[in-house]
Amino acid sequence: MNRQAQAAVLLLTGGAILHAGLTDLYLRYVKAGLRPLLLTAGVVLIATAIATVWYERRSPRPQRDGDGERDGDGDGGGHAHRDGNGGGHAHRDGNGGGHAHRDGDGHAHREPRIAWLMVLPLLALVLVSPPALGSYSAMRTGTALQKQPWGFAELPKGDTVRLSLVDYAGRAAYDHGRSLDDRRIRTAGFLAVGSDGTPYLMRMALSCCAADAQPVKIGLTGRTPTVLRPDTWLEVTGTYTGKQTKDPVNDGIIPFLNVTETKPIKAPKDPYDESWNG
Repeated sequence: MNRQAQAAVLLLTGGAILHAGLTDLYLRYVKAGLRPLLLTAGVVLIATAIATVWYERRSPRPQRDGDGERDGDGDGGGHAHRDGNGGGHAHRDGNGGGHAHRDGDGHAHREPRIAWLMVLPLLALVLVSPPALGSYSAMRTGTALQKQPWGFAELPKGDTVRLSLVDYAGRAAYDHGRSLDDRRIRTAGFLAVGSDGTPYLMRMALSCCAADAQPVKIGLTGRTPTVLRPDTWLEVTGTYTGKQTKDPVNDGIIPFLNVTETKPIKAPKDPYDESWNG
């Protein structure tokens, strides 16, 4: 891979990162708060590609005379020698000059072809747009609800309060529903179905990126949907119930919500929930 190819890969990678960062595509990979760093990385890669091309154009190229020798003065010149079999070798003279090196069949050394494997991540970024993690991954990963949050903010007034799924799960599991009694709760997430047929509502919580995503799960009881289609996004209204179960993957707490109403909704622009710090 020569300098021009390296610059092309850098330029395309930087452009792809900028495209992802300037659209909602980056939300499939990292949390929303990392957008400035992602855009900065794209700009740096493009600038590096431009600098590489500029440096390559300005670099002096060695000239060879008719005998295959490099032009140069007496202090830095060098010669390429071949033996009778077409082989060659490199040596330096007393003034520090250098000579081109060829192997036994007369070919100059080249960069290893394995360097072209660097293009594969670029192709994956440009050609593949992975879907957000859903029920398949969530049911095979232990809940992120494993330790008690620092505290809970006071809920707004009103008969029905809208909470993130993470907020409801934390209050139901660790606050024992004290702040949820006699309140109608409205939350949203994607649907998953356990091996025993129990429906769960979930959101994937990120610490940094999709690679470290963990689900937060709540079980649904009461007037659950009659048709259970995994990965369907639902807005659910219900009331607190003390029912809990253990996550079979990591023994974390899975609280339940007593459902009174469900409504299908579109998947949100940001499918991941960043608000969990447990």
